[in-house]
Amino acid sequence: MTPNDTQTIHELFGAGALPDAATVDRLHARLVEVAERDGLLDVCYRTMESPYGPLLLVATTKGLVRVAFDVEGHDAVLAHLATAISPRILKDQRRLDHAAAQLDAYFAGRRHEFELDLDLQLSHGFRRNVLMHLRDIEYGATASYAAIARAAGSPAAVRAVGSACATNPLPIVVPCHRVVRSDGSIGQYLGGPDTKRALLAMESAA
Repeated sequence: MTPNDTQTIHELFGAGALPDAATVDRLHARLVEVAERDGLLDVCYRTMESPYGPLLLVATTKGLVRVAFDVEGHDAVLAHLATAISPRILKDQRRLDHAAAQLDAYFAGRRHEFELDLDLQLSHGFRRNVLMHLRDIEYGATASYAAIARAAGSPAAVRAVGSACATNPLPIVVPCHRVVRSDGSIGQYLGGPDTKRALLAMESAA
């Protein structure tokens, strides 16, 4: 932080006065600006409302790295990302407005695919391979865990496909909700089976 930044903070606070909400917002915006200017902002996040509860959106400089349902515990997710990626995390609406707008359009039925830069660094090896194949499942369609295992080159790895779906860091955007059991039952989902069922129903009705 430069002397000018320190002077700005002192001016905003005044002589020991507690900052109001507007002042806190200005301070935070200034902090984000300084962090971006100095190359210190590795991870940014925001929340958004959805038909399935609040969603946490997280991005690195490479792209969207995490989408988390409220049931996962947003604070716990951010704490994990501070260890897994970088502790230099700040809330920044601007960098994630585009992703939020595309998700809003998806929930409203106006968008059937996402056009976003993705950062898949939280998935490795076979799990990342599975995620790449999940992106090939078209809107309104489903595929079995066995079919994804075959597409990923390991026909016997059905359980591993299930594990990859269960740990998918980008649910909805990377559509693991479109993977179902061979008998047609929907199986488990990070956001809960009711959410998975509702997503599939929304897409099939389009």
